[in-house]
Amino acid sequence: MATDPGEVLSRVQARRLDRSEQAAIVAAREAWADAGFTGRSDENDLDPTRVAVVIGTGVGGVTSLLAQYDIYKEKGPGRVSPLLIPMNMPNGPAAYIGLEIGARAGVHTTVSACASGSEAVALGLDLIQLDRADIVLVGGTEACIHPLNIAGFAQMRAMSTRNDEPQRASRPFDKGRDGFVLGEGAGVLVLERASSAAARGRAPYAVLAGAGITSDAYDIVQPDQAGQVRAMHLALARSGVPVDDVVHVNAHGTSTPVGDMGEAGAIADIFGDDTVVTSTKSMTGHLLGAAGAIESVATVLAVQNDTVPPTINLDDPDDDLRVDVPREPRHMPIPAAMNDSFGFGGHNVSLIFRKA
Repeated sequence: MATDPGEVLSRVQARRLDRSEQAAIVAAREAWADAGFTGRSDENDLDPTRVAVVIGTGVGGVTSLLAQYDIYKEKGPGRVSPLLIPMNMPNGPAAYIGLEIGARAGVHTTVSACASGSEAVALGLDLIQLDRADIVLVGGTEACIHPLNIAGFAQMRAMSTRNDEPQRASRPFDKGRDGFVLGEGAGVLVLERASSAAARGRAPYAVLAGAGITSDAYDIVQPDQAGQVRAMHLALARSGVPVDDVVHVNAHGTSTPVGDMGEAGAIADIFGDDTVVTSTKSMTGHLLGAAGAIESVATVLAVQNDTVPPTINLDDPDDDLRVDVPREPRHMPIPAAMNDSFGFGGHNVSLIFRKA
């Protein structure tokens, strides 16, 4: 069920935060509590200097910026909110979460367009493997639905024009796909050493086995398939997971004419034509910097529950589609799964999760 973060937070806190910050804090609180923690890290017998935060975003507090600019034009500089800068800065969501849980091992922000959320997850894994932290809150947030942003994407011809059927506009892998639908929200996970979780009697949902990060150096918006393939191969190599165990992929799958088939083809080349692929963007829309984080949550739950989410609106699959894309939930053994995220600027991130 969708939650309006402004209705969950206190009225005072909500007024002081950009919507992207609101969503990040609500998601972080839910993840923190689900991991068995309450309050600040030192109140949970944790060493705050071993707790970190990494939250990605593609745009930051742009709606607050634009709203305050309107006030500036209409009423003058004296009426601009003194909270504008903290509301606008992209590191705001990570910083506020760090303040709330008392994280002192580092508070980081990844800004890599639509790969931001997944890159945050990968950086969190690095922090643990490099022994710079024991527990890391990772994820992504985005709330940039505004006429100006929509106009910009529309002028790029990246957004769907199926305005008469908005609920059917996001249709990855379908012949009738014509662009994405913009969404907003946040997703946060808690990464923790297995030994630490076991000592607290907490059973993990899944294991983040490996991550691959590459860049295309090709074009600012057009993808280069070679970079995506390298990210998948790197994630697989670093995970130590046998290729045959990766039976499910949560695809980037944005519902664009070019992107979907290129990714599907790469997945088929690496993992086989029988790989079961889904695009949750068919249901959530494209959350830009939050997409990879929310889709990581979906991938983790798929591994835990042995259930592949459906891809809705797939009425007429593309003739070149070589992978298995179910239109209904698919119950099947899932030893391991991969989550792909690709972003403007040539950012590629692949994450592999396996059973705990």
